[in-house]
Amino acid sequence: MELRRLRYFRAVAEEANLTRAAEWLGIRATSLSSQIIALERELGAALFRRTPAGMELTAAGRALFAHATGVLEAAESAERAVRDAADDERALRIGVTPGSPPWAVRALWRGANVEARDLSVARQLTSLRAGELDGGLLVLPADTSGLGSALVSEARLGVLVSRDHPLAARPRASWADLDGQELLWFDRRLAPGYHEAVLSACRQAGWRPVRVREGAARHGLLAAELSHGGALVALRPRWDMREGDGLTWLPLCGGPSVRHALVWDPAREHAGRLHDLAAHLAREAPPHGHEETPRGRG
Repeated sequence: MELRRLRYFRAVAEEANLTRAAEWLGIRATSLSSQIIALERELGAALFRRTPAGMELTAAGRALFAHATGVLEAAESAERAVRDAADDERALRIGVTPGSPPWAVRALWRGANVEARDLSVARQLTSLRAGELDGGLLVLPADTSGLGSALVSEARLGVLVSRDHPLAARPRASWADLDGQELLWFDRRLAPGYHEAVLSACRQAGWRPVRVREGAARHGLLAAELSHGGALVALRPRWDMREGDGLTWLPLCGGPSVRHALVWDPAREHAGRLHDLAAHLAREAPPHGHEETPRGRG
């Protein structure tokens, strides 16, 4: 029995919902369903009942769940023990830009002993060059000259709106659909390169927001502002639409992308570990080019 499938099983059992579990894991719901079916075939027993309310454990599923958590915790403990024994070094100090992909942030801890710090792109770059950080998970474009880097995520931006917004009923949005709207954006100091790149893409596409409103980076505040902001939209990747937040995400035809990279100083002693961590993040990345369908309806 593969540990990966056991992790998938645990996620579905805990969420009791295939879609939410897939979003938490950072994979497609169809891929997750296939893995659960494969595990059931391997064990020769149905593990879930598919009901209108969600995924309900069968007796066989409950029996497996009773052991799954212990097995996975033991496996993770063993992995950490082996890493610690083979590489008796301090935790890697990793900067993380607010708004980074949730799956990549979770994968940092699975891939290494890390100490994460919530920092802007500019602070990360300054700290990396000063030796105060070992690595940074940051949004591009950024001045990474002299640094090692590896692209770990690329996602198309779409339109994030309140579920009550007039655009929410559409299957997708065009730039023309955004005429007359304000843009909820973020403080330029967090990521100036990305901030300007997206606004430039808006201008090139012929859209000039009525007003660019700087909002909070935290998702809860962003969701609240979109829900009460009137003719207001945000340009965000699909992962910023979360269950129960009252928002809808629409694909934007010809929309720009957001890219995140792991960056490090190749001259520092931990460069090899950062290179390995980048490879781990690449392996953990969700399949590229997953479907861009509207989310959050209902």
